[in-house]
Amino acid sequence: MFEPLISYLDSVRARDPAPRSRWEIMLYPGVWALGFHRVAHWLFEAKMYFLARFVNHFSRLLTAIDIHPGATIGKNLFIDHGFTVIGETAEIGDNVTIYQCVTLGGT
Repeated sequence: MFEPLISYLDSVRARDPAPRSRWEIMLYPGVWALGFHRVAHWLFEAKMYFLARFVNHFSRLLTAIDIHPGATIGKNLFIDHGFTVIGETAEIGDNVTIYQCVTLGGT
């Protein structure tokens, strides 16, 4: 049940020398933003746009990372720092690392 989470945390640990444990990684704002995005994206795909945007705005308030609910994100995305914006048209593959102040996607 927890294998996907452990795999994700290990992929972050492999790319970031700072954390001393998986528990510490769980406190990273990028991890929280990605978790909120997964919920918001599910709501967006289910055409519950208002709820998707609500989750998105709550996440942005908590993490300073804005990921549009319509953005397509692969496995093991690691957002190392805040102030990142990922737009609706962004398509991010697997095992990508994004550092601070990055803006992706646009129409």
